[in-house]
Amino acid sequence: MKKSSSLFSALTIAAATCASTLSAANPAPSEKDMAAYLMVYFSDSDHSVHFAISHDGYSFTALNDNKPVIFGDTLADQRGIRDPHIYRGPDGDFYMAMTDLHIYAKKHGLRETEWERPDKYGWGNNRGLVLMKSSDLINWTHHETRLDKLFPEEFGEIGCAWAPQTIYDPEKDAMMVYFTIRRKGEHLEGATKDERKTRLYYAYTDKDFTRLVTMPQKLYEYPDEEIQVLDADICPLPEGGYAMTYVAQENPGGIKIAFSDKINTGYNYIGRQIDNEPKSCEAPNVWKRIGENRWVVMYDVFSINPHNFGFIETTDFRTFIPIGHFNDGPMKSTNFSSPKHGAVIQITADEAKRLEKRFPSAASK
Repeated sequence: MKKSSSLFSALTIAAATCASTLSAANPAPSEKDMAAYLMVYFSDSDHSVHFAISHDGYSFTALNDNKPVIFGDTLADQRGIRDPHIYRGPDGDFYMAMTDLHIYAKKHGLRETEWERPDKYGWGNNRGLVLMKSSDLINWTHHETRLDKLFPEEFGEIGCAWAPQTIYDPEKDAMMVYFTIRRKGEHLEGATKDERKTRLYYAYTDKDFTRLVTMPQKLYEYPDEEIQVLDADICPLPEGGYAMTYVAQENPGGIKIAFSDKINTGYNYIGRQIDNEPKSCEAPNVWKRIGENRWVVMYDVFSINPHNFGFIETTDFRTFIPIGHFNDGPMKSTNFSSPKHGAVIQITADEAKRLEKRFPSAASK
């Protein structure tokens, strides 16, 4: 379902345009053209999309004075979104994917029950994702996609579909969306142990980024079937192949890493966690510092109060150095606190200027 542009208070929704292939459209700018960083995240208070910009990769300032730039109640069946992720494709366009889920909808008067469906489907039960696409970070297409409707035989009793992320698969010349699925309700009679646990899946979208066109398939098999896994982030490696960070809900739940030569299969198991947190964390996102052989792993430390983002750095994806949390180390958030489940991309100076003009903040003046 595509929403009317009148529902969007901050950003504009435009009609979709189709390119024959992703790789043959306007090419994305190279790293030498990059000058700033864009962070997307959400807030538990409003279940909406927020933007923040950094010009040095260390100090981030929320746009629009930390008010939403896209309101979740205009995007999703559940009147709220979580887990926004942003990605720049090889065609130069921007792709956002997010979870269609509001965990406080009853509290906010948006529904009469705690969850969308009965408790047998489990905590945070939902059935859909939100897919968005833009050429300029201002005008966006928007589509909701329901797994139970697209694939009723396999996912008609789906327990959840969380934390979608997007990456371009050069072998398929297509955008791959990978996300967390609980195939059936957590307490659904007749469901197997594997179907009751959260697992990592992937699927491919159409060229316009409006829906999934392939049946979701398992992305990764964790060796311990008792452990739930979720929140994957796939990063191409400079020497070829891919690194996948993800969460294993052990004690405490934390960030692990696996490697593969293929984007959608073959990830190896490495036992150690790469974060240094004494309490549980989730939602890893890997982004590169402009002009440096250095990558940041950002993650959500949800188990502390107030919750915060944590950061570690690496130059080789083997050794990871903790650099603290926001405002407890070199990373700073100037006008916002307690962000949830975010992602960062590099942007050009013109793109940063355009966003700062459209969504000014007092802190950036």
